[in-house]
Amino acid sequence: MEKFDVIIVGSGLAGLTTALELSESGKSVIVLEKNEVIGGRTSSWDENGMVVESGLHRHIGYYEALPKILKKVGVEVDEIIQWEEQIDIRIKGSKEKKSFGISPIYGPIETIKGAIGNNDLLSLEDKLSLISFFTNGFLQYIKHPDKLDQFSVREFAEKYHVSEDALNFVVIPLSSGIFFLPPERYSAKAFFGLFLPGVKRFYKLRIGAYLGGMTEILANPIAHQIVKNKGVIKTGSGVKNLIMDQGIITGVQLDGGNEVRAEHTVITANLGGAKKILANHFSTHPFFENLFRLPTMPAVTIQMEFEKPVLPVDRTTFGPLTSLASFAEQSRSTFKHVPGRISIILTPPEKFLKMNHEDILKNVQKDGKELGLDLEAGLIQYRVVSHPEDFHSLEPNYDHLRPEQQTPIKGLILAGDYTRQPFFATMEGAVISGLNAAQLILGEQ
Repeated sequence: MEKFDVIIVGSGLAGLTTALELSESGKSVIVLEKNEVIGGRTSSWDENGMVVESGLHRHIGYYEALPKILKKVGVEVDEIIQWEEQIDIRIKGSKEKKSFGISPIYGPIETIKGAIGNNDLLSLEDKLSLISFFTNGFLQYIKHPDKLDQFSVREFAEKYHVSEDALNFVVIPLSSGIFFLPPERYSAKAFFGLFLPGVKRFYKLRIGAYLGGMTEILANPIAHQIVKNKGVIKTGSGVKNLIMDQGIITGVQLDGGNEVRAEHTVITANLGGAKKILANHFSTHPFFENLFRLPTMPAVTIQMEFEKPVLPVDRTTFGPLTSLASFAEQSRSTFKHVPGRISIILTPPEKFLKMNHEDILKNVQKDGKELGLDLEAGLIQYRVVSHPEDFHSLEPNYDHLRPEQQTPIKGLILAGDYTRQPFFATMEGAVISGLNAAQLILGEQ
């Protein structure tokens, strides 16, 4: 039996952040990861000869907590990011694409051109219809955020008379393109809550592609510092059960039967994993009632390698009104070792969870043609990566179910982007939850 000050279940950004903060403060920590690679939802690995990631990831310029953690372990964000000042929207039934600037400070000309141009896609009336939508959305989020959770994005758009073209080519890319939910299933609170920090820190607004796999670029540098601080990280170590003694959590039992003991246990697994670990002891406990009621949300991506690049630039692209929610060429950024590489987030994810991989490929290739993309010629190999329950649901009327991180059970703390903190299902939210978890433990000293 091993003993530590703190057990951390899960090696995603929440778990690694918790471990880093605690180990730097002199706590003995062990991070237990059920998979063979670290990183959780921000991980990458070799899958039968092809390097894949847990999903298509982008760094948002207004993030603050994640860059600080990376800097603490010697990583400067600008050195691992290829910044984008524009996004592309491809038009279904056409080979056309439209570019929009998203960085008013770093790319002011592109931002202005995108706003006042593209008139064949969005008329002046379309653009004006978005002003009331966004203005009222942000104001209501500041004043009455919980009321916003009663609306879907589509309902809120209809309330403020957003035109159909503005809905299709702006609102849908920003909803299903980012969190793979169609606007009728996407909470207006989650939608505006995701973008509000960008309004407050507009001078930082831009999107970045990572220059390498997520485990390599994000997880490993943090893990190396944890180990340097004498922390322990174990992969292939799934947690079967919590150990409870007189109402206090004193450790965990691993899948193989071994036990690890500690004064504190922090569950940083995804929502689905956390429910499984907590169910044996707390399925009827009042504090955890909301956690068990909070639904999970799946995600599915297809990652494809080609003999040459599919797109002329590596840039975040949206395919509204198709199953290709968002995608990007990555052969000049994240995956420079291959001649062509495209990763695609699929919507609605539930549809693709039930399909075999060959049928998913055919569906994607068909929709690719609708967007003017040839996803057949030169295809070398592909992989489908599915996450049935990695995210907490961003549908309306669920946000109030997100649990606090401090539990009434002595020795037990929760972390993860599904917990109660300002951000939603993002890397920034995961890091903030890890900082909070560490502070809860250190605050007891």
